[in-house]
Order: sequence, then structure tokens, then C-alpha cells
Amino acid sequence: MTPIVAEKAPSAFVDLQDTLDRLKADGLYREFIPCSYLAEDRGHALHQGRRIQVWCTNDYLGMSQHPDVMQAQIASTLRHGTGNGGSRNIAGTSEAHVELERRLADWHGMARALVFTSGYVANVETLSTLLKAVPQTVVFSDALNHRSLIEGVRASGNTKHIFAHNDLADLEQALASYPSDRPKLIVFESVYSMDGDIAPIAEICDLAERYNALTYLDETHAIGVNGATGAGICEEIGESRVTFVQGVFGKAVGTTGGYVAGPDTALDYVRSHAPGFIFTTTIPRSSLDATLMSLSVLQGPEGVRLRKELRANADLMRRRLRESGIDFVSAPTHLVPVLVPGGERVKRISQRLLHEFGIYVQPINFPSVARGGERFRVTVAPFRTPEQIDRFVQALALCLADD
Repeated sequence: MTPIVAEKAPSAFVDLQDTLDRLKADGLYREFIPCSYLAEDRGHALHQGRRIQVWCTNDYLGMSQHPDVMQAQIASTLRHGTGNGGSRNIAGTSEAHVELERRLADWHGMARALVFTSGYVANVETLSTLLKAVPQTVVFSDALNHRSLIEGVRASGNTKHIFAHNDLADLEQALASYPSDRPKLIVFESVYSMDGDIAPIAEICDLAERYNALTYLDETHAIGVNGATGAGICEEIGESRVTFVQGVFGKAVGTTGGYVAGPDTALDYVRSHAPGFIFTTTIPRSSLDATLMSLSVLQGPEGVRLRKELRANADLMRRRLRESGIDFVSAPTHLVPVLVPGGERVKRISQRLLHEFGIYVQPINFPSVARGGERFRVTVAPFRTPEQIDRFVQALALCLADD
């Protein structure tokens, strides 16, 4: 019998283990909670054989368990198989890719759209590819932008300015410091996920016109949940001047993947040059067909109803939290950030909610938020009942009071 030998890290990785040990000592080591979602009981999952409620999912409308969406994926799998077997340029482009990109472009009133394997990849590849193509472009990036936006800008190596979050005066001052003919790109989000606040999109577009800048807007957390047909905040406020719009399927749409919509020539260039678009196996046909079905639901009367119920549940959650004296960020969106300062504290309360009450809500701590700003980002899907919301708030209030 071969003896078991304890793993010994190569000397090159010793410093990595030290870093991991420090993360654990500081309470910043990321714990992953395995969840196997239950389609017949939306909002619930199996964790270690136990049924739990999940209150932090990005599947805002429960579309991943919508019967029509599931059936579309099943039927497509039976007809086309489980994968496409290649990258987009080598046998990996299906008719569903073509149809989905056409529908996305039309949805956002753009000339073209490109589908990527994730929203993260969409941001990194589009920004880095376009900015490298025009290296003299100066980037103006909101201080609270998502990591994918940050990485896309960083990878380009272009000159950049970080402007204070949603601060129009700070942005204008930075824009005014460059000549009018210097290429410029303003990169920002519509809904910021950690605070649930909304960018002043129209005012940023005004500045872009005044200072001859292009705009790149990440609508990730608004796709499906804002606008008459779910196209995002731009649709909701009637803003059509944004140059590029990025969105995802992995949140309110309930499937997987991401996309960018924008000018034809620019995205044709990305299609031809972005490594993360060209050199990776594409999304399976079955998932794309599920996405097409989900969009059909979201763009129709049922989507209108789901968005209304989502907003009503978020409002009810905020009322119950307020009545219980629980601190939260009063956001104008479907996101409900509940403030639980302290890295160890927020983890401790999360674990108690899970183990004692069967409630899973992920602790959000540094570096996702600043130290002292630890929180739970609570989401309240349309299928949540007032009784479930009350039970969640009661359990949270008890844990906070005892801590």
C-alpha cells in the first residue's frame, strides 16, 4: 500500500500560502457555499442535504426556473446536443448566435451586438481591444466600477482618470483638462450593485457631447428589471445617446453569457481581434435558445408583471427592515443592501442565519466594499411571499440583537 504523503508546496508558492493565511486571519478568506437550486421550489436550494432559502442570488426574476425557459433548453439539447464543439470562428457559431445578436442590437437600438461567454469577458475583451486599437484614447472611469471594467481599462495601458462616484463635477473637470480633439471614453455603470444606486446617465451623456467623448455603459444589474421591455435604465429614461451598452444573461435573464451592443465598425473590429472572443469555446446552442425564450418572456406582458412584483417585494423588504430598526441603504432599485459593519461580524451572522434558520445570504466584505461597509446584498424575487420576507427579517433581527 502506497503511504500518503503530506502535500508540500513548491518553494515558489510559499509566499502564496502566507498570503492565504493572512486572509484567513483577517477574516477576508472567501468561503463558497455549495447550492443546488430546486426548480420545483424557486428560491430554495440543497446545501449539504438540507433545504435552504437563498436571499442573495442574482437571478432577480427567477427566470432560470421559468418553465418555458427550461423547456426551451431541454428541447434544444435533445435536438442539438450539449455543446457547440468549437470557438465562434471554428464551427461554433449557431443560428441561435446570429438571431440572439440581432435581437440584442434591436433591443438596444444599436447597429450590432456581440455575445460573449460571460459579462466579465465582454467587458474585458471589448474595452481592452478597442482601447489598444486607439492608444491615444483617455479613459474616464467611475471609482466604483466593477472589476471587469477596471481590468479592461488596465489591460489596455491607456491613460485613465478615476472620477469620484457619480460625481459630475469631478468628471467634467477631468474631461476639460484634455483638448477637444483628444479621443475620450467614459466608462460607467447604470446600477451599482453594492449600493443599488443609479448613475446620472443623461447628465453624463450631456458631458460626453460637450467634451467630444464616447460612452461605455454597463447595464448588467438593470437588464431584465428596468425599462418597459427590460432593456435597462436607458430604456426607462429614454436615453439613446450611449455609444456602447453591455449586458448579461446570468442575472435577470436566468441563463449564461454576456454581450456588448454598439456601433457596427467598432464591434466588427472586436469580433476580429479580441482574443477572449476568438479563442474560446462558445456557449452551447441549448443555452442560447433558453436565452432567446427568456427574452421573449421578459419583453412581453409577463415581464412587465415580474418587474412590478420584484419592485413591490423590494419595497416591502425595506419597510420591514425599517420597522425592525435594521440599517440598510435605501436604494431606488431592486437591490437591498443591509449594512452589517465588521468583517468577522458579517460572516458570523451569515453563518448563524444559515445554520440555525436555513437562510443563506452571502457576507460582502473588503475588497468588494470598503472596510466598515460590510453588508448583505439582499434580493427579493417576485415569487417571495410576505410571510417569507417577514421570517427573513425576524431571523436577521434576532441574530443582530444577539451578536
